[in-house]
Amino acid sequence: MPDVVVRKTIKSLEEIWHEGGPRAQKPYRRAWMLAVIKNPYAGRYEPDIQPFIDDLRPLGLQMAGELIEMLGGKENVQGYGKGAIVGADGEVEHGALWHAPGGYAMRELLGAEASKAIVPSTKKLGGVGARLDVPVTHVMASYVRSHFDAIEVGCNDAPKADEIALALVMTDGPRVHSRSGGLDAGDIKGEDGLR
Repeated sequence: MPDVVVRKTIKSLEEIWHEGGPRAQKPYRRAWMLAVIKNPYAGRYEPDIQPFIDDLRPLGLQMAGELIEMLGGKENVQGYGKGAIVGADGEVEHGALWHAPGGYAMRELLGAEASKAIVPSTKKLGGVGARLDVPVTHVMASYVRSHFDAIEVGCNDAPKADEIALALVMTDGPRVHSRSGGLDAGDIKGEDGLR
């Protein structure tokens, strides 16, 4: 199995007090982290890439732990998502290797009773400086419209052609002026990850 070689990490915490409406009593916080790693499969076709999933698990746990800390503890996390930008010498399938290590890491650290919804994700091929909109949904129920969001992630010098930029994102509540209706977070049943 190849080693996970991290070139750099980037973290960001955004606090949104209002979007033209009244100022919130507390800000809506959106945290994201990006790890830029060497793509061990860049420049060649490798039929068996699944072993790298296990290699990525410790990185997923580290990143999820740092995001939880940025939001002040797992009890504050209400939304999450994941994504990957694969450099030009790789394939989108290399970004798909992040699905399990990234998603399960967040769910493991948040706990089974606090994260029933599937972790939404996105991935693409991109050059240096590429940006990615990572989707966000509520951690317990994917149909909670107030928590639908997307967080743009990226780095000015990544991914290089032989790299992958792996992203995890978390939020601590609904959009600051959410009023689009639908299932309210207070009405979640928590049975199936949808409602």
